[in-house]
Amino acid sequence: MKATKMGFGLLLVMVLIALSACGSGSNGSAAPGGESSAAATGSGETEAPYELNVAFPIFGAVPSGISEVEKAISDLAKEKINVTVKLTPISIGAWTQQSNLMLTSGEKLDLLYVSGTAFTGLVSKGQLLELDSLLNDHGQGIREAFDPQFLKATQVDGKTYAVPSKREMAVDYGLSILKRYTDKYGIDPNSIRTLEDLDGLFETIKDGEPNLPAVLVPQSAGISFVDSFRWFDPLGDSIGVLPDFNGGLTVTNLYETPEYAEFVKKIREWYQAGYVMKDSATNKDNGNELIKAGKGVARLSNLKPGYERQASIEYGEEAAVISLTPAYATTSTVAGVNWGIPHNAKNPEKSMQFLNLMYTDRDIVNLFDWGIEGRDYVKKSDPIIGYPEGVDATNVAYNLNLGWMFGNQMLSYIMEGEDPELWQKMEEYNANSVKSPALGFSFDAAPVKTEYAAVTNVINQYKLPIETGSVDPDKMLPEFIAKLKSSGIDKIIAEKQKQLDEWKKNN
Repeated sequence: MKATKMGFGLLLVMVLIALSACGSGSNGSAAPGGESSAAATGSGETEAPYELNVAFPIFGAVPSGISEVEKAISDLAKEKINVTVKLTPISIGAWTQQSNLMLTSGEKLDLLYVSGTAFTGLVSKGQLLELDSLLNDHGQGIREAFDPQFLKATQVDGKTYAVPSKREMAVDYGLSILKRYTDKYGIDPNSIRTLEDLDGLFETIKDGEPNLPAVLVPQSAGISFVDSFRWFDPLGDSIGVLPDFNGGLTVTNLYETPEYAEFVKKIREWYQAGYVMKDSATNKDNGNELIKAGKGVARLSNLKPGYERQASIEYGEEAAVISLTPAYATTSTVAGVNWGIPHNAKNPEKSMQFLNLMYTDRDIVNLFDWGIEGRDYVKKSDPIIGYPEGVDATNVAYNLNLGWMFGNQMLSYIMEGEDPELWQKMEEYNANSVKSPALGFSFDAAPVKTEYAAVTNVINQYKLPIETGSVDPDKMLPEFIAKLKSSGIDKIIAEKQKQLDEWKKNN
């Protein structure tokens, strides 16, 4: 997600979506696992199309042109698999409550967008259907779209309960910075390779801009600098991690590792030198807005191919990007954004057939991503599109900007100004990423829920102050570790190790 990223950790919170949809490619041929036209009954009569309900979170107002998009998707899907769709966008602020109500009330729901943070909870409550037989019968296009290792990221006890959207499946970490500062001070981003190399960059900018409040700002509210620069597999929650990507499967207390101590000491040095925004631990704003407001010029970021363009849009001016790590693929990076079929779906076969179209049918993908050709975009040269005359990002009728959400983003058109080879580079990025040895493992905290709650409370108390440089780690880190231990972190790690060992045996 990053939203792309949202950090993306983050992204920080991912979301569920129910698709009431159906689709058909413009060529009228049958999609894998689908039907070529409206189904016929035994008596020769045409069977009425099945309507799929698709609910998904959005991060702004409902676009004025969404009804036309819904109709166009329905027209295509009706031809291919005899379904129509009802799109149900829900504000992100109301998403958790409303999606839970849809799952528990028996309301019609056919496809569900499942965030990585919600995934295991929905499985444990029996709210998602197991998909393996449906994938075998109606999802061959989905299977062909993925490296099989990535599809394992949404398995629980060896069974598949969701399908990740196909986007960047890995993340590398580094710095995004306003380019005018690297240009002004003659800083070559390619010469910076390590965290320590940032010392000189920060010092140069701070010395040259004495009135600048800070150089480095947080990625977002509630996000620490460790969240934006990981060298470990968090195994979902960072309460017990794999400390590196070298193949070992020994779960370790992150906060006791020397790498963690070194990192938070480095952040503390930057804080004391005036490089880090002073109220980072209590910040309530998005990092993009902080940079646009002049409170800093850079942030540690979750990166991916094409991130320079994304950051430039977010900052409102040209950005430079400095990558400091390899690309890492973990369960969290792969399964942050997923699709599932809810337990109360009335026709799961149709749900899977339509989901398969979202990974194979370019017309349907681009309706979700860009809207109606001629009204919302015009083709320039395949795969490049632009806005029609008189239309821009501020007045286009359909502007969900959720291409990372709707199935296979590699089939999406590319807006002019982006790299025409973006998706080829993304495929290479995913293929060449360093895969965690625990890719596909998900932790169930239920056996240690009491300790988990207590440890989470301790982390909430200490994490942001320590990981933003706001307090002295020489003093606070030992106190933090002691409270984690007294709250039961060792019991959680032992349980996670037990589950990981069992997972390894079965994989």
